[in-house]
Amino acid sequence: MSAPSAPDFIQSRGSFRETALVIVAGGLFCLSGVAALVYQVTWQRILALHSGMGIYSVAMIVASFIAGLGIGSHLGGVLSTRKNPRAALRVFAVLEISIALFGAMSCWLFYDVLYLEASWLYTTSWRAGLFHFLALLPPTCLMGMSLPFLVQAMVRDVTTAGRTVGYLYGLNVVGASIGAFLTPWVLIRFLGIRDAVSVAVGLNLLAGVGALSLSPFVARRRRESFAQPVEITARTQGEPFSTWLLLYAVSGFCALSLEIVWFRLIDVGVRGTAFAFGTVLSIYLLGLAAGTLAGARIVGRLEKPLRIFLFCQCAILFYSGIVVLLLALLPTDLPGYAWFFDIWSRDRVVVLGRTQDWERLLRLYLLLPLGTYGIPTFLMGFSFSVLQRAVQDDPETSGRKVGFLQAANVAGNVAGSLVIGLLALDFIGTTGSVRVLVLCGLVFAFVGVRRFGLRGGFGFSVAALIALALLMPGQDDLWNRLHGLEGENARHALIEEDATGVVVVKPEEPELDDWRVVVNGLYQSWLPYGGIHSLLGSLPAMMHPQPRDVSVIGLGSGDTAWAAASREETDRLQVYEIARPQLNLLHQFAATHEELSLSRFLADPRLEIQVADGRNALLRSDDLFDLIVVDALRPVSAYSGNLQSVEFLERSARKLKPGGLMSIWAPTVRGRVSFGTVFPYVVSFDDARVLVGSNHPIQVDPASWRERAISPFSRTYLGEPVVQELIHTLNLARESARPSTAEESLNRDLFPRDEFLSPEVSR
Repeated sequence: MSAPSAPDFIQSRGSFRETALVIVAGGLFCLSGVAALVYQVTWQRILALHSGMGIYSVAMIVASFIAGLGIGSHLGGVLSTRKNPRAALRVFAVLEISIALFGAMSCWLFYDVLYLEASWLYTTSWRAGLFHFLALLPPTCLMGMSLPFLVQAMVRDVTTAGRTVGYLYGLNVVGASIGAFLTPWVLIRFLGIRDAVSVAVGLNLLAGVGALSLSPFVARRRRESFAQPVEITARTQGEPFSTWLLLYAVSGFCALSLEIVWFRLIDVGVRGTAFAFGTVLSIYLLGLAAGTLAGARIVGRLEKPLRIFLFCQCAILFYSGIVVLLLALLPTDLPGYAWFFDIWSRDRVVVLGRTQDWERLLRLYLLLPLGTYGIPTFLMGFSFSVLQRAVQDDPETSGRKVGFLQAANVAGNVAGSLVIGLLALDFIGTTGSVRVLVLCGLVFAFVGVRRFGLRGGFGFSVAALIALALLMPGQDDLWNRLHGLEGENARHALIEEDATGVVVVKPEEPELDDWRVVVNGLYQSWLPYGGIHSLLGSLPAMMHPQPRDVSVIGLGSGDTAWAAASREETDRLQVYEIARPQLNLLHQFAATHEELSLSRFLADPRLEIQVADGRNALLRSDDLFDLIVVDALRPVSAYSGNLQSVEFLERSARKLKPGGLMSIWAPTVRGRVSFGTVFPYVVSFDDARVLVGSNHPIQVDPASWRERAISPFSRTYLGEPVVQELIHTLNLARESARPSTAEESLNRDLFPRDEFLSPEVSR
């Protein structure tokens, strides 16, 4: 075989060099993706302390983050065309280093300054939203600008443009998937939030320095080629660029809306702990990355990108609707599905990071998410690569088009998060929202009909989407299945959903004697009242001589709050609850079970219930209380660390009147140590699982406490069974010694050790 000619050899060598540059640049962009998700998870957690964990607060934070990315994408698209490839790569490097610099100061800014010193800025919703947006705008804008500049640096010619952009974006999303997984499992768990952010800073610096090192190997283009600006409305693949912008904006609306729906389904289905969100988000991003990279491999051979893009969008929405339909209507004894239904019927949380039941873990945290959104996220990523194949017709405008497309997509994301996350879930629930999104698929189907005719397959798409929307199940059908309810139990259960969550009051036994309140899949307290929740509220009530003003964080079935108001001297009972449907369902339940204490509790004129994040509302209140009670909460529940931290306890201690008491359920060593570190005087009950603390000495006098428990009012209020259990527990009161204050033994706002099952550090 003869040797290749000189021009062929040079061309092949040049092609290899360009491929190697794209691979290396993609690796750097992967590191940037890891860092971005570390920032998103940690910053969202910190900012939620400012305005609470309520749905509107979270929506504002997420919308602010996404909006900043969109603004940055648009700005990057405008500015990137002014740079030659080498200069564009250097700008990318500067962006990464700038993100690192902001990240290095972010915990100090967001927590130490804005939260600890300037929390008054967030006292109203509109101000909280404004300051969330302003705080997140600099870093998210820089993040959004990075892709357009990297594309401008790496795209060499039209034939490989779609593949190059697909690889770069796909590798970035691979990094994001890794970051979503590592943040809860490794970084926060072992290092805490501050050091987790420091890791992200290091990754951004590495990406920036790596890009600077790579820039000498990127060839310059002649500056004369930038003399005339290129119109972004030039026709691409037979369609105006503006059409692609509109289609990608609608795609972004559907994508973010579906993400909200999927995460609600998975949250209820797996009964999420602190690890659940990052794990399922990682799988979501992994599907997106796989689709993008797969599309990048074959995109150069695609002849009709518009047709493929439209089919992908129709398929995404059709599949998503079918999943909801099957979850609600499949026979409960169907092999495979029967296993999930059995799990959903049980009061058991599968705790990631602790359980060794690998079959259960894989089914719940891998198979269920993959089955729910694996194919749609793959198609979303594939659509991105197809989109680049359609629009990339000039290397000089590659960065600009990517930036504008991403900005349009992000605009759709923001609209989806607000319309579905805040409005649709309130008024039409999950199944209604899915019905609306399935009908949104008609936008893509009708465009396909207009462009390719009824015989191109889009006529069938129209019919299939309409039929699926008509067949969509009702709310109760879906949530009965995801709570393991059928037959008589399903008929008697009460279900309500809004943007704040899904709440179910379900019978535990066929005889309908025992009931449980379930919030977002997690079992809360029960009906009728009695047990640990009643003790948690009644113990401090009997210990305090005059508990006039009482505050309780968490409503559940009302058990803890009801018991906390068991003294005749109590004038006011303030309860904070984050899930709005709980109160409505309790009223419905009380209307048919008037014999239970619940009816009298809800009719109590002393009761005031505020739908809000309890920590945030309590600490912002100007009132002082005689009793503060935190309802029992699993230490591994998502965001439970906000109610177990030393900082929360210290601030709560300042909300107590002189001689006031605070009561918590503390099933972990670190929970007890953190509580004892804050309160100098602590009395423990029930093997130290219930703690009552005060800023002032507590006179341990079980005899006096028993006298209060058997007073006519308290005895009638609580009932004889609860009173007898209360008297027995009061006799077991023990003063707790002040614990060691070793830092690794404490739960902190920025290091919620119990929530993330951080290992104990040996000394």
